[in-house]
Amino acid sequence: MVKVYKQGRVVIVLSGSYAGKKALVVKSNDEGTTDRPYEHALIAGIARYPRPVTRRMKAKVIERRCRIKPFIKMINLKHVMPTRYSVSDLAFEKSLVNKDSTKDPSKRRKARNHI
Repeated sequence: MVKVYKQGRVVIVLSGSYAGKKALVVKSNDEGTTDRPYEHALIAGIARYPRPVTRRMKAKVIERRCRIKPFIKMINLKHVMPTRYSVSDLAFEKSLVNKDSTKDPSKRRKARNHI
């Protein structure tokens, strides 16, 4: 079978709190592990997109509306849909963005800041 969920593939999350959001596959596991016996992937994506701004808005309001909130999550591959797009220049710090960073809240915060 062809490996669809390679590193850098753009996917759309189908279920959960991030349903409908775009994400990138950071690391894919097609066989499963002992703690997750199903195929899964570590994804990083955009939880909150920037909002529209106009010329009449003040600089502080524009800055606040232009913020992007990222997320990092381990997800079942049945809950994501691949797109035809992929990102080739994907460079995440392996020590910050990994499987262990999704478990500990302080590591998750550092990983989100890195993204």
